[in-house]
Amino acid sequence: MLPLSHWPLPARAGLLGLFTDVDDTVTTEGAITPDALAALSDLKAAGLKVVAITGRPVGWSEQFARTWPVDAIVAENGAVALIPQPPSSQNSGQIGLQPMQILLKQLSKLYQQTTDERATNHTRLQAAAQLVLQQIPGTRLAQDSPGRETDIAIDHSEFTHLPPETIARVVALLQAQGLHATVSSIHINAWVGDHNKWQGAQWITRQLWGRDLAQEIDHWAFVGDSTNDALMFEAFPHSVGVANVRRFETQLTHLPRYITDGERGAGFAQVARAVLDAR
Repeated sequence: MLPLSHWPLPARAGLLGLFTDVDDTVTTEGAITPDALAALSDLKAAGLKVVAITGRPVGWSEQFARTWPVDAIVAENGAVALIPQPPSSQNSGQIGLQPMQILLKQLSKLYQQTTDERATNHTRLQAAAQLVLQQIPGTRLAQDSPGRETDIAIDHSEFTHLPPETIARVVALLQAQGLHATVSSIHINAWVGDHNKWQGAQWITRQLWGRDLAQEIDHWAFVGDSTNDALMFEAFPHSVGVANVRRFETQLTHLPRYITDGERGAGFAQVARAVLDAR
């Protein structure tokens, strides 16, 4: 991993857009910091396309899709996308002579699987989750589980802390049930289907802009921090890890090409500044 300062200026200047992980990449201690939020806003204001892509559930992601300056949030490791629509205003009442305006930012929701597929997979996933809880002591479902529609998540570092050997046991058990399983900075995610962050990034790029991400990958960047970002680090020549990616350095099958000095949201803000300084 090279220092962020080694990222060539012409490469940064030619970017069309940026994908980013959420937890521990734009957020710090579970919340987005002012510098990271300003970085998202500045990227959008400069005309770049910005998509957050996360293992978090679609229900958890809705409030951020409504308020963050992004083109979309792709949740549940590529399975579903939330696309903010331009806000509409309406008069909801009047106080004296001053009209009271409420701005509503609506969301469109897109799935990669049909309704029937999601229903069938849900039953299978819940059975696998119960198997983990029964067979591996100390495991707990992630607290955001009620918002999940297409996957399951076992907490390993958010509210419950599991040692590496237990995390490995959970992953192995889920894979033995025929599920895809990955480890983020906080959760072990599992799902049915061939989607993942990289496939989801290609899907949403086609859906939103009719573009072929793989064919123009030199004009896009990705920022992440953990092992479930490995496919994205592999696919993007302009891949950046925020400094806390070093926590997973020995476990990553593919490392980011560049790394920031700052951790989490501060690191993301450094990436945004590097991109904007080149424009």
